[in-house]
Amino acid sequence: MIRVALVDDQELLRVGFRMVLRAQDGIEVVAEAGSGEEALDVVPGARVDVVLMDIRMPGMGGIDATRKLVTLPSPPKVLVLTTFDLDEYVYDSIEAGASGFLLKDVPSAELVYAIRVVAAGDAIVAPSTTRRLLARFTAPARTPDGTSVDTLTDREREVLVLLAGGASNAEIASSLFVAEATVKTHVHRILTKLDLRDRVQAVVFAYEIGLVLPG
Repeated sequence: MIRVALVDDQELLRVGFRMVLRAQDGIEVVAEAGSGEEALDVVPGARVDVVLMDIRMPGMGGIDATRKLVTLPSPPKVLVLTTFDLDEYVYDSIEAGASGFLLKDVPSAELVYAIRVVAAGDAIVAPSTTRRLLARFTAPARTPDGTSVDTLTDREREVLVLLAGGASNAEIASSLFVAEATVKTHVHRILTKLDLRDRVQAVVFAYEIGLVLPG
């Protein structure tokens, strides 16, 4: 059972998400909060696996709350919710430790899929929104300095480029004609060599150093 917390200052949105998730097998809404401060009070004691976190809330916002939640002894995964796909705060939330982000009008099936993926330890990177977001808030003209990128093999670079484009492990495996288990091994090695937390950080890294260009 995936235990989910809903953190949003708009009660109607929480009600909508709760109704969608209650209809799903293996997902249970165990906590709700209307602010970052309230989330810090209720989430630790509720054994939450995934937090759906709003960014803009009165008092403590979603970014600061995310930063604090991911430092808990048994931290939940955080999926940030945003109204606009070019919200400047999304980039900050990823740096704060979020495992990805979703638009608030995300289709129900995509919301459920994202929760399951994040709960399994992976990260959600929406290709279209990610490319536009990074085009605005990173400096793609920079050239890799080689200090860490050169530790990657040619195949690992290929995997990183495809990953940065939003491809799943299965899609990367199909593109490179290798087994999905092999892709998982490459991704693990990439994260280890570059000292990155997850796929989201890997995507940000690839754009920031110019390995992948927006658009």
